[in-house]
Amino acid sequence: MTTPMQSDTGFSSAEAHLAAIVESSEDAIISKTLDGRVLTWNAGAERLYGYTAEEAIGRSMTFLLPPDRPEEENQILAAVRRGERVQQRDTRRMRKDGAIIDVSVTISPIRDRSGNVQGASHVAHNISERKRAEEEIRESEATLRAYLESAAQGVVAVEDDGRIVLVNRKVEEMFGYERGEILGQDLSILVPKSRQATHAGLCMEFFSNPRQRPMGGTYVDLAGQRKGGGEFPIEISLSYVQTKKGVLAMALISDITERVKLEQQLRQTQKLESLGVLAGGVAHDFNNLLTGILGNASLALETLSTDNPARLQIRDILRASERASHLTRQLLAYAGKGHFVVEPINLSGLVREISTLVQTSISRNVQLRLELQEDLPFVEADAGQLQQLIMNLVINGAEAIGPDQNGTVLVTTGIQTVDAAYLQSTLKDAFGIPDLPEGTYTTLQVHDTGCGMDEETITKAFDPFFTTKFTGRGLGLAAVQGIVRGHKGSLKVYSSPGQGTTFKVLLPVSQQQKAVDKPPAPSSDPRGQGLVLVIDDEEIVRRTAKAMLERYGYAVVVAENGKDGLDLFQVLDDKVALVLLDMTMPVMGGEETLRRMRAIRPDVQVLLSSGYNEVEAIRRFSGKGLAGFIQKPYSAIMLAEKVRSVLDAKRV
Repeated sequence: MTTPMQSDTGFSSAEAHLAAIVESSEDAIISKTLDGRVLTWNAGAERLYGYTAEEAIGRSMTFLLPPDRPEEENQILAAVRRGERVQQRDTRRMRKDGAIIDVSVTISPIRDRSGNVQGASHVAHNISERKRAEEEIRESEATLRAYLESAAQGVVAVEDDGRIVLVNRKVEEMFGYERGEILGQDLSILVPKSRQATHAGLCMEFFSNPRQRPMGGTYVDLAGQRKGGGEFPIEISLSYVQTKKGVLAMALISDITERVKLEQQLRQTQKLESLGVLAGGVAHDFNNLLTGILGNASLALETLSTDNPARLQIRDILRASERASHLTRQLLAYAGKGHFVVEPINLSGLVREISTLVQTSISRNVQLRLELQEDLPFVEADAGQLQQLIMNLVINGAEAIGPDQNGTVLVTTGIQTVDAAYLQSTLKDAFGIPDLPEGTYTTLQVHDTGCGMDEETITKAFDPFFTTKFTGRGLGLAAVQGIVRGHKGSLKVYSSPGQGTTFKVLLPVSQQQKAVDKPPAPSSDPRGQGLVLVIDDEEIVRRTAKAMLERYGYAVVVAENGKDGLDLFQVLDDKVALVLLDMTMPVMGGEETLRRMRAIRPDVQVLLSSGYNEVEAIRRFSGKGLAGFIQKPYSAIMLAEKVRSVLDAKRV
């Protein structure tokens, strides 16, 4: 039997070596009695807790306890007395300087040769950095989770086998599933059946070559499927994360239902605006041609004797010209350029005035009923355009009732206050001004008991040249829409097959609630005297206007554009009694020509003429001394009466 080597101090070299290890340890190694008094205190304990061995030995270990853990040492000592070991317990202790630190402690019983517990060893390791790192990770994870849950897009993580492993709250809202119903399921649960084959191919292609890429919208037509089976358009931004298990696909999903709807509305608006520009341009040019036709025909009729056989043919020309003029007015109405003489109008009174004419325009098997509210507020409108709107809606409703059926067209008027909720819930799909403001509106409703329309027909009903009738131009409702748009109103359609149709028109109430006095009627004799300067870029218009005015006693000079007209005006100056001015011309337009003429002679009488009669153009002349307006085409008598009325008004 061998004995351990002895050192000069009486301790074995093994004991000395062990003591050196304990003293040099970075951890705090402490021994204590079963009642918690410190017996030994190594250098690691000094570094960890800040107390020297002299300050610590003999004291109860409770001096290291933070205020929130007064009973922890007693609990640990009780376990030690039972012979139990407290293994790597994460806790907190208080340093000499008062700082609270995180430590991991292992408390073990110290036994004598007989196995009895004599004391305890306390080994403590500073884990403050680890705790800080863990807390930072927890905070980071909480922040990421908060971002994930509050994201405006749906977030879905998918493994390469197609299983969903992560979703956020937006996905639940978007697809209608609870989170537990989605996690672990194949991604196809969110894909419409009609698109699953394509979807499977896209998934396979992505996992074979993971990369960031957008999908949907303008790239690929994608759709999601809600829990109840409904489909909706989506847009996806794909990325990936490389994990130990493999590639994890991350999809950011956006519900683009509203955007698609807005894009469709924008395309429809752009289409209507383009058609409106085209229709307005055609109507303008056509009206110039009609001025020559109608003007010359009316002149020819006036010069022929009453027994001349050619009068019949000329009357036919005049009637055809007037019908063509009506067609151009419909085109202008569709373009939203069809009203000019804006005045306060009582809608109920207007409907009542034309009710007899309307009744004669529809079949006898259709009864026209009126329910008109009295004392209705005025609307700022053009009476002729509103008459056309009413006529078109009533005739459209009457034609929806078959010739072998008896039916009714009901016209009602009223007043309605429109708030944001009504705009959003009821008028969001209406036709007219898309951003209709809140306020008070006068309403016109035309209801028929006819065949009704399905959704597809309703969406096409206002397209120009679309019609469900065997004959017809399909301009009636298109013109109605243009008139409503031009009057800053809105038009809503309610219809279903077999249930009839209701057209509801909202027009803003006028701030002026008193009718404007009508100008005095023109003189019964349209003839007059004076020099008239005709400025128009269309030769046929210049020639026709000159002939018409000369027939009624006026002297006439002509110019083909604003610059030439201005030069003539400077030469003739006060000899010019009136200027008949075209609105749209090359070289110098009507607005600039008027401005320069008034600079030369402020009291010059200018009668504006155009194939257009749009409010926006006329507003440019507001306050600039415009004497009047005449719409092309016009007959000889119409032009003569207008010129005479302007000159008479000046004399008064």
